[in-house]
Amino acid sequence: MDEVFKALADPGRRRLLDSLDARNGQSLRELCAELDMARQSVSKHLAVLEAANLVTTVRRGREKLHYLNAVPINAIADRWMNKYDRGRASALADLKTALEGSTMTTNDSGDTAFVYRTYIRTTPEKLWGALTDPAFTTRYWGVTFESDWRAGSEMSWEQFGVKITDPEQVVLESEPYRRLSYTWHTMTPEFAEATGLGEEYRARAAAEERSKVTFEIEPMGAMVKLTVIHDGFAPGSTILSSVSEGWPALLSSLKTMLETGETLPEG
Repeated sequence: MDEVFKALADPGRRRLLDSLDARNGQSLRELCAELDMARQSVSKHLAVLEAANLVTTVRRGREKLHYLNAVPINAIADRWMNKYDRGRASALADLKTALEGSTMTTNDSGDTAFVYRTYIRTTPEKLWGALTDPAFTTRYWGVTFESDWRAGSEMSWEQFGVKITDPEQVVLESEPYRRLSYTWHTMTPEFAEATGLGEEYRARAAAEERSKVTFEIEPMGAMVKLTVIHDGFAPGSTILSSVSEGWPALLSSLKTMLETGETLPEG
């Protein structure tokens, strides 16, 4: 937590985060041009932000793309807001809102992606179980999955009392304790009705192609680094807003459950 506050204290680093908040997934070259800062200065600032886990990186070909990671900000906000029970009335909540605004980015290849990273004091085996075992997913996510978690296998998704099953809802990659990827469910009339969404939204969402979510698990001593990449969105996707707002809170709850046995209270 100290690293996060230290990183945010510098105005140059805040400018970098603002730039990524406005247009995520930028290369070092793009960030230098946008902020009119020397390459060496930007590199040093990015190193501090990466060390504080406020910026994550993903390699695409020869370039390294930088993404704003809202998870540490969400964790700070949850800690202080839960302790003092001030809801949205604090400066941290305002900061949380600013940094958790849409982190959507369209890179040079035209791909839209969200990238989040968190560090959890657990083991790869326990984290894998928390991502796949319905006994855990129902606790912090409110979702029940059914699958054998083999690449190519179908999976069902049950939430709000509605079960979504479709031949296109499949496991794409499965390396136990290392990497998991699957197609993200589309909207069904039953699910839309259960969540109170309007008819126009239902029709648009149901017509969309499925996006993809990938979990990358990397052991780091007593910790595990979890990177979540959500991409493959259709142009003008209806779920972009819910994706950008949902993952930080979800990952905070996952981290809390694995480290303390409890989940974050619903707000």
